[in-house]
Amino acid sequence: MAEYLKRIAFMVADEGIEQVELTSPWQAVLDAPAEPRLLGPELGSVRAFNHLEPADSFPVDITFEEAVAADYAGLVLPGGVANPDKLRMNPHAVRLVKEFVAAGKPIAAICHAPWLLVEADVVRGKTLTSFPSLATDIRNAGATWVDEEVFVCDHNGWQLITSRSPKDLDAFNAAILKVFSLGA
Repeated sequence: MAEYLKRIAFMVADEGIEQVELTSPWQAVLDAPAEPRLLGPELGSVRAFNHLEPADSFPVDITFEEAVAADYAGLVLPGGVANPDKLRMNPHAVRLVKEFVAAGKPIAAICHAPWLLVEADVVRGKTLTSFPSLATDIRNAGATWVDEEVFVCDHNGWQLITSRSPKDLDAFNAAILKVFSLGA
């Protein structure tokens, strides 16, 4: 890809990713045009799911351990139940989220992905949405939970985009393009 394109990180675990929550924002970033890069726990491939049914595999571009926030314009966290649950147990994934926040780079998280943000302790004092089952976890982490299609929180110049589920992907993708300044 051309050197002038912005590079956007997509962080996933080795399996349990909700496929459409990866592929739909990925395509929106490609169409922007920008360069999406898949970050995983190790090189090889990761397995996505269509809800609970195994779906496609996707090649990992770089590991969490090797990745640094400075190389990316923003971070996208797809959901699925198992994906963020596994990510929150990976110290390199947690470190990388904290790096993005410390650098003031935008993060977009959909469905269950805010679990990783809770683990990284970066939601305190912020407002966000998620799949409804995370509302208590988010409140317990010191944030305000809202039931909205997409919510963009601007907290001292750092922007967090959150969305509830695959049915909200159009609004989520539009917010990513706007906040990541990808031309939409």
